[in-house]
Amino acid sequence: MLIPQMKRRSLLTGLASLSATSLFPLKEVVAAVNAAANDIEKITWSACTVNCGSRCPVRVVSKNGQVIRIETDNTGNPCSCAFGKDFPQVRACIRGRSIRQRLYSAERLKYPMKRVGERGEGKFERITWDQAFDEIAGKLKDVIQKYGNEAVFINHGSGNNGIAMNSRKCAQRFFNLIGGNLNFFSDYSAGQFQNAWPYLMGSFDRSGYTSAIMSQDTNVGSYMEQIANAKLYVGFGNNPAVTRASGGGQAFGFNCSLEKGRPKVIMIDPIYSDSMMGREDEWIPINPGTDAALVEGIAYVLITENLIDKPFLDKYCIGYDETTLPKSAPKNSDYKSHILGKGPDRIAKTPEWASKETGIPKETIIRLAREIGTTKPLFVAQGWGPQRRGNGDSLSIAIAMLPILTGQLGLPGTNNGAREADQNGFAASLPVPPNPVKASVCLNVWHRAIYEADQLTAKQGLVRGCDKLKQNIKFMWETQGNNVINQHTGSNLMAKLLKDPKLVECFVVVDTQMTPTAKFADYLLPDVAGQENNDFSGDSYSVGGHCYLIAMEKAVNPQHGQMRNWDIMREMAKRFGVEDKYTEGKTYDQWLMELYEKTRKNVPELPASYADFVRQGIVKYKVNGDSGITMENFRKDPEKYPIKTPSGKIEIYSERLAKLAKEQELPKGQGQVILPIPAYIVCQEMRGHQDPLEKKYPLECYGYHGQGHVHSSYANLPWIQELQPDLLLINPIDAQPRGIKSGDRVLVKNDRGSLFIKAKVTPRIIPGVVALPQGSWYQPNPKSGVDEGACMNTLTSSIVSPISKGSPMHTNLVEVSLA
Repeated sequence: MLIPQMKRRSLLTGLASLSATSLFPLKEVVAAVNAAANDIEKITWSACTVNCGSRCPVRVVSKNGQVIRIETDNTGNPCSCAFGKDFPQVRACIRGRSIRQRLYSAERLKYPMKRVGERGEGKFERITWDQAFDEIAGKLKDVIQKYGNEAVFINHGSGNNGIAMNSRKCAQRFFNLIGGNLNFFSDYSAGQFQNAWPYLMGSFDRSGYTSAIMSQDTNVGSYMEQIANAKLYVGFGNNPAVTRASGGGQAFGFNCSLEKGRPKVIMIDPIYSDSMMGREDEWIPINPGTDAALVEGIAYVLITENLIDKPFLDKYCIGYDETTLPKSAPKNSDYKSHILGKGPDRIAKTPEWASKETGIPKETIIRLAREIGTTKPLFVAQGWGPQRRGNGDSLSIAIAMLPILTGQLGLPGTNNGAREADQNGFAASLPVPPNPVKASVCLNVWHRAIYEADQLTAKQGLVRGCDKLKQNIKFMWETQGNNVINQHTGSNLMAKLLKDPKLVECFVVVDTQMTPTAKFADYLLPDVAGQENNDFSGDSYSVGGHCYLIAMEKAVNPQHGQMRNWDIMREMAKRFGVEDKYTEGKTYDQWLMELYEKTRKNVPELPASYADFVRQGIVKYKVNGDSGITMENFRKDPEKYPIKTPSGKIEIYSERLAKLAKEQELPKGQGQVILPIPAYIVCQEMRGHQDPLEKKYPLECYGYHGQGHVHSSYANLPWIQELQPDLLLINPIDAQPRGIKSGDRVLVKNDRGSLFIKAKVTPRIIPGVVALPQGSWYQPNPKSGVDEGACMNTLTSSIVSPISKGSPMHTNLVEVSLA
């Protein structure tokens, strides 16, 4: 029987007051009611706040202080699609529905602990909270006194994402109040796209719109709903069915758009992904990292067969041909000359040339080019997987050349070549004061600041806010994340660095689980789970054209000695004499009410009181005035709404990139070049390009997003492992000579490391390439060193790309054999 919590509470209160009178001696009745009440199931709203972007609502069913079941959104029209006035049900995927097992997992951190063994052994002793805070504060003060605040580093973490209060912002707020810490820039997910794209399209340009009108940012794409207005959809490495699953994710909007508009769908990917599964009209398998070569082969056909939109190129772009080439540019350095073989490399980018690079038949390239050149509206999009490569900078902006050449952006049913975007929403969150430390290190090379900080310079593009770093990292803090060991490239290298006590002097981890990163901590501080705390979840960033806010009401109390992150950092602030500044004289609940009211000012759909919001559980709304068409204003009037490039136009030839190529100090190595135009660049560890490693390691390997976990969140749960086990995809052509069958345990290795994993022999991946889900927990065998947890980053390189300094996590040569 399900009884709302408030009704049960009112019943017990009333009976208790009756029993206190002489007229109604009902102690026995109250006792009986109490016993019965403990057997009643209670439902509260909460959310799955891991970093897939969807942040789905869940309804938590608890009994006797235990969560016994997880259900999901039951509001709205269950048959509604992502269009019109009706809001769809935002149904959580298998990950959100496994929250109960995560709450009570064997890896759940229960009490504050201090390391007693070597870092990485996972040997700890229980200590009190006061001892933990006093010792950590002492070590932090000592590091700051000896080395300064630049020696303190808060690592990236996204295990508890997009909530109002109990997020990693608590840690950022505290550290900024005591003098700050070394910053980082860039991003693991889309660092190459984010840093290369502005050279082509400019920085964010909202052109007078409110901050919620995301579709007017030139760095994002049109919303999924615009696919319904297209006649042709072309996706490069885009798999929203997995990366943006659930009823609140882009996968839902993608399916709705295909059902409504029935565009032709062409998917370009080395893997036949779950976003296809019969939804596509054509799958074009491609060699990893060669998407830009395919674009150039298509561009050759578009140009030679006069299928380009020349008026668009002349009006909105710089550098397509010599007529709009900047005066500083050398002769024949324009894009057209590059494609036709008149550029510096003197290679015509014919379909025959592109076929050799991509593995796609030239006939397919020619046919695809003609479809792209003659079908309107055209919607071109890319996922974030293709740009996580050694040549991902240029690759990401090269894909944008298809809508640019055909003039298919800024109009209904079109896109600028970026990944599809979403409404932004108005959710408020805990404010963070400015960081007094101005120095910032690229996220993908922060580990080098542990042992050679002074070798990281602005001329290399590896630091910002200073010419070079002055101080090695001596104190690290990881909040609600598993990045240090599991999600950063080169897990074996990271483990080696942390094991050396002469390098990082103190490492603190705040988390709910004993992750691989937590095993390397000096102090473990156990956080509460979302279902053990009051909070609210802010707007998702992968919802398409609708938003929602979710109340997170405490369902159960923490069962052990956990403390919420807000209070952990408040206790640290107390020991540094800044508690008043940290809290501003407000309690946690007062802060929560303030943030709710701030959000409510911009979202009239929210109830007048927070209590009503909690009872309602979820509020769905749309941002008014948002067409969902990227660069719509720029297309209508480029003079009134210029994009934020130096010219105000799309810079196919970028003088800034040309300047960067001359000034930046690049390391030696294949692909370490910067070109002023979007172009195909061969990088290290690509098959068929004379990399000496290929003789030893003949297969390319990359890590894709699997259905079983979001990065490393949920990867430890038996339910998930049973339903969605992590498997190495390998083509029968590669498996047969190695004697590998589906279900066999195989060894995947290169010079950086090796791992065990079971194989899945399937034609859904092209020959010469293998792939496994990223995010599995790093578990090296103490004797052999082989990673028995199958963490993809055991194999990945720490070499960074030339423009963005992005991580080439998907560029790896390996060999696979029976274990």
